[in-house]
Amino acid sequence: MSKFNPKEHLTFEQGAEKITQALSKAQVDFGSRIFTSRDKESIQLANMLQVQEVPEGFKKWQLPITMGPSQLFISVSKPDVKVPMHSHDEGDGIRFIMSGSVYYNGQELTAGDWMFIPAGQPYEIEVGPMGALMCYCYACCCAGRMELNHKDWVINPQLHAQARLK
Repeated sequence: MSKFNPKEHLTFEQGAEKITQALSKAQVDFGSRIFTSRDKESIQLANMLQVQEVPEGFKKWQLPITMGPSQLFISVSKPDVKVPMHSHDEGDGIRFIMSGSVYYNGQELTAGDWMFIPAGQPYEIEVGPMGALMCYCYACCCAGRMELNHKDWVINPQLHAQARLK
């Protein structure tokens, strides 16, 4: 059963506060140095900022930064997942396809493609046969609940560390 409920989400301000809480808990100050997605702290933050309210077959996490009035997310999907009709009423968004593909309105979007989603515009997508990796930026927040995740990993820190040693 899908946990996806697009109407169950934080406000933009609550999403920014969630990021602040995660940064504090991880004792990270992004203003102190350059950080990358490969840093140990970034892995910890990705796992804390996992979003639970996603369609079955998806993993999603909020990036631990805000840039002006935007919040960033990454999601990974299994093949052939259908995301039901929904809208982001609080703000515009843009979705970048990084690998795999999604189908929107009968058209396949692949790596390098993007789609702009105006606030309140209903849409649905279907993930292609190879799955999809997407990055998106919203002027609203679709981070689910306020609580930080402490149960599940979106990125396994041990496997990530082992891959770096090879």
